[in-house]
Amino acid sequence: MIEHKWWPRPAPYLAVWDAMREFTETRDESTPDQIWLVEHPPVYTLGQAGKPQHILDSGDIPIVQCDRGGQVTYHGPGQLVAYCLIDLRRLKIFVKEYVALLEDVAIQLLADLGIAGACLKPGAPGVYVPVANGSLAKIAALGIKIRKGCAYHGLALNVDMDLGPFLGINPCGYEGLETVDLRYCGVDANVAQVGEMLAVRLTQAFAAQAGSNTDT
Repeated sequence: MIEHKWWPRPAPYLAVWDAMREFTETRDESTPDQIWLVEHPPVYTLGQAGKPQHILDSGDIPIVQCDRGGQVTYHGPGQLVAYCLIDLRRLKIFVKEYVALLEDVAIQLLADLGIAGACLKPGAPGVYVPVANGSLAKIAALGIKIRKGCAYHGLALNVDMDLGPFLGINPCGYEGLETVDLRYCGVDANVAQVGEMLAVRLTQAFAAQAGSNTDT
């Protein structure tokens, strides 16, 4: 069984990032996988190959260059972040399949919450929902790092937050990309409620993947 735990909220980004790296460096083949549920104070994070020009106006929000994939994103109050510390070798899953699993879980969760039409957008990582003007807006972002066959970082889902700071960046490197949250989509839920639902969905998905390995 995969363990999940909440960090005290809000949890400083650097503290959680350091803890993820330490956990991954010191784990061995018998270490249970974990899911960390987190709500951060405001911070912009740049991926390992992130381009600073995608930060348009950071204001007084700190910027952290981290080791995940992807470009720039924003974390802040009202956003749920699920950091998945997963041994991919034990699950016998490749990176591309793992990313697809996280995306599928996010889409399933949105359906659980009554949001129809959540989807992927070719060439633009993350999960999107249709909005009133007929376009797609981003509601969840993904970014992972693989070290010694183990993944960390994970999935961020906008629940009920101030979306203004997304205007200070090109989210995930895409100019003019619209960003929404669950509240915008008519879902009345808080980070704690959605976090528990997401943890269940993730645990089920990882268990199903492990089960498929046993079957074969």
